[in-house]
Amino acid sequence: MATWSGIVFLLVVGLLAVDAADPWWKTASFYQIYPRSFKDTNGDGVGDLNGVTEKLEYLKEIGITATWLSPFLKSPMADFGYDIADFKEVDPLFGTMEDFENMVARAKELNVKIILDFVPNHSSDECDWFIRSANGEEKYKDYYIWHPGFVDEDGVRRPPTNWVSVFRGSAWEWNENRQEYYLHQFHKKQPDFNFRNPVVREEMNDVLRFWLGKGVDGFRVDAIYHAFEVEADEDGNYPDEPRNDWTDDPDEYGYTHKIYTVDQPETPHLVYEWRQILEQFQADNGGDERILMVETWSPIEIVMDYYGNSTADGAQIPFNFQLISNLYYDSDAYHYEYLINNWLTLMPEGKSANWVIGNHDKNRVGSRFGADRVDLFNILLLTLPGCSITYNGEELGMLDGYVSWEDTVDPQACNGYEANYMDNSRDPARTPMHWTDDKYAGFTNGSTTWLPVALDYAQRNVKKERGVSLSHLNVYKRLQELRKEPTISGGAGEIKAVSSYVLAVKRSLSGNYVYISLFNIFDSIENVNLSEVFSGLPATFQYTLITDKSIKQVGDVVSAKSVTLMPHESIVLRSTTTV
Repeated sequence: MATWSGIVFLLVVGLLAVDAADPWWKTASFYQIYPRSFKDTNGDGVGDLNGVTEKLEYLKEIGITATWLSPFLKSPMADFGYDIADFKEVDPLFGTMEDFENMVARAKELNVKIILDFVPNHSSDECDWFIRSANGEEKYKDYYIWHPGFVDEDGVRRPPTNWVSVFRGSAWEWNENRQEYYLHQFHKKQPDFNFRNPVVREEMNDVLRFWLGKGVDGFRVDAIYHAFEVEADEDGNYPDEPRNDWTDDPDEYGYTHKIYTVDQPETPHLVYEWRQILEQFQADNGGDERILMVETWSPIEIVMDYYGNSTADGAQIPFNFQLISNLYYDSDAYHYEYLINNWLTLMPEGKSANWVIGNHDKNRVGSRFGADRVDLFNILLLTLPGCSITYNGEELGMLDGYVSWEDTVDPQACNGYEANYMDNSRDPARTPMHWTDDKYAGFTNGSTTWLPVALDYAQRNVKKERGVSLSHLNVYKRLQELRKEPTISGGAGEIKAVSSYVLAVKRSLSGNYVYISLFNIFDSIENVNLSEVFSGLPATFQYTLITDKSIKQVGDVVSAKSVTLMPHESIVLRSTTTV
C-alpha cells in the first residue's frame, strides 16, 4: 500500500491546494454540540440554548469556525429531539425562540457560524402533520408511508413487509385511527415522510427557508440515506428485503439486507434540490455561502454522489465516516493510509475533504482507540487537508461515561435487553461536558443531570486542562494556531505509512515551510528516516508541536534522516527552510 499511496499523491496533489478565495468552510474547524449535555443554565439538569450562548467564547478560544447543534426543536423527546413535533419551534426544554435569536446574534459578534441539525426523514407522531394524516385529511393523507398490511391464513393482520427498524422490531406500526400501518425506520414515534409527495418536499423546503431567515449558516442533514424507500408497485405493495446471516433474531436491524430502505437512487437528488434553495437564499440576501453537511453511512462510492454531479451541486460536506466505520484499535498505519487516500482519490475534482472521528452516536475516541491516542486523532484530523469536525469534549480527551441499565435512556438500548445494552447504548458518549472539577463538572448548578456525569470529570475538564501546558486541550489549541499557516490551510497533502507502526502526513506549498505530522500508533519506540519516505525534503526540521509523550521540546532541530518517536507519540515538524 505504501507504493500505492505515492500514486495516489500524484493523482490528488493538484486537488488539495486551496485557493485564497475559496469559501470559508473548505478548511474550517467544525464543532458538534449536543445541547442536552453542553451547559445547563436554569438548573434542570439539561443543557440549553443559553448554555451554548454562554460558552461561545470558549469556541473562539479553541479556534472553532462553526458549530452544528443537535436538535433543540419542539419534541416529545422519544429520541431526544430527533423526533420533531414542530419544525419551526424551539422546545421549551432548551429555551425560547428569543434565546435562539440571541445565540445567533452573539455567534455573529464572535464570528462563529451556526449550523442547524435538519431532520427530514421523519417527524414525531405528535406532529400536527402526522395527526392529520392519521385522520385521513386529504392534504395530509400521503405525507407519510401508509399500508393496510395483509391478513394471513389464520386471520391475523401482518405488516406489509419484513423491514426492520434501526431501533429493533418491525419498521411498521399499526395506527388504530387510520386502520393502517405506517413506516418508521427509527423509533415507532418517528413516522417516515413520503418524499415522493411533492407537497412534503415543499414543506421541508420551507423549513430550510425559515431557519435561513433566522440567520443560520447551514444545515447538518440527519440520516439522509433513509429518505426514500423503494417505490411501491402498481398495487401499492412493497417487497421484502432479503435475509442476512448475521443474526437469527428477526427484531435485529441486521436481520435483513438493506436494499429497499436505504440508498435509493433518488436520494442524492433531494440534496441537490436543497443546495439550490441555499444558493437562491444567498443570491437574494448576500453574505457567506450557506452549507449542507450530510449524514450518510453509505458505501463510499454512494457517499461521493452527495457531492453532486456534472449538472448539479450537492452537499459541500458529505460526512466522511471512513475513520469511524473502518478503523479499529489494532489497525496499522497502512490501514490509516488506505482509508485517507481512498477518500481523496474517489472525491470528485474540485471538492474538499472532511474528516470525522467522533459524534453523539459513537463511543468516544479515547474509549474506542485508547486514551493514549486522543492527541493522535486530534493532530491527524487537524493537519489533514480539508475541514475537520470535532465532537464536543474530544478536545479534552473525554471518555465514555458509565451509565447503568437503570439510568439508560437511549431508545436504541432500551428497546433491547439488559444483558447487552452497553453494545447498543449511545448514552456513554452523551454524558455532560466537563467544564470544571466542581460538582457535576460545572455543567449545572442544579441537583441532578439528565445522564450521570462521567466519574473522571475532576481529571479531564476545561479548567484543569487550561493550566497544563501539554494537556489535550492545549495541544488542540496549538493545532488550531498551526491551521492558520498557509501550508496547512492551503497546501498539498501526501499521506504515507512509513511502516506498520508509523503514519506520516506531509503538507507542502511552494514558497513556504514543509510540515510533517508523524503518528506512532503503537507502543514501541520507532525511528524514521523521512528522506526515504518523501522526496526532495529539506535536511533539517524543528519540532513545532509536541505532546506529553514527547522527550523533545518545541524548537528543537532534528535531521530529516533520523526522527525518533516514543510509544504513542504524535508530533508536527516544520522544515527549517522554505521550499
